[in-house]
Amino acid sequence: MSLLTSRPAWVDLLEEDMSDRCDAIRPVSGGDIADSYRVDLASGNRVFAKVYSGGLSGIGEAEAKGLEWLREVDALRVPEVFAHGLDWLALEWIEPARSLPDFADRLGSGLAGIHKKSRDAFGFDADNWIGSLPQTNTERTTWDSFYAECRLRPLQARAASAGILPRDVIRLLDEVIDAMPELVGPSEAPARLHGDLWSGNLMVDETGSPCLIDPAVYAGHREVDLAMMKLFGGFERRVFDAYQEAFPLSSGANERVDLYQVYPLLVHVCLFGGSYVERLEHALLAALDRKRSDPS
Repeated sequence: MSLLTSRPAWVDLLEEDMSDRCDAIRPVSGGDIADSYRVDLASGNRVFAKVYSGGLSGIGEAEAKGLEWLREVDALRVPEVFAHGLDWLALEWIEPARSLPDFADRLGSGLAGIHKKSRDAFGFDADNWIGSLPQTNTERTTWDSFYAECRLRPLQARAASAGILPRDVIRLLDEVIDAMPELVGPSEAPARLHGDLWSGNLMVDETGSPCLIDPAVYAGHREVDLAMMKLFGGFERRVFDAYQEAFPLSSGANERVDLYQVYPLLVHVCLFGGSYVERLEHALLAALDRKRSDPS
């Protein structure tokens, strides 16, 4: 029996797309910007449904496309998309379990496998979202211009117009953006990125293996995913060692972590403000200090 007080439109669309009847729909936890449900179907199958609100029309379609793009690589588990609309999607149900002893190795080497799948240009063939913020994916041929103009500039403008960025931090952002060609490191092919890889977007599936969820995909510099993983913790050291063994990083990668944490910190500034402004300032100063101390 459904625990919903009324029958939303997405239920009819789900039944039509899956040629199945929803026998039970129960709210479950998960997600800040979407309502989540466990849906039991008449066939005996179970799906996970996410339903967005708040004017984010198109986010369901964008997330479905991103999940399918990551699934193409078949290096780590990514939930299968069964059906979707503009503001909802239905995924395979994943029952969480305890991780296998080699979970960290699987995650590190699997992420390396996804990153090895390159693309001709930086960006993606459609814009999408990171959290509730729009993410511009206009294709560019150089990483420094993409990171500066499609990642930092839009959020700098958003935060400045909202009055949550002090003038000195805006100036630091301008300085980092101006110096971007010198900061980004050796040239690399555009890597297939998850785009929002923090510990909350990683599951342990029923086999004890890693499963990636809630992506904000695009083709970018692979150090972006790794920097995001280090920003809030939750990943053991062995994950990064396994990644390095499978796909060694370019020289100076450790010195670029601050630079590549600027974008997710800007996202958090725009969404939450507060202490993230100070963390953003520290990351900008660290990126610039390394530039100034570089003898080249």
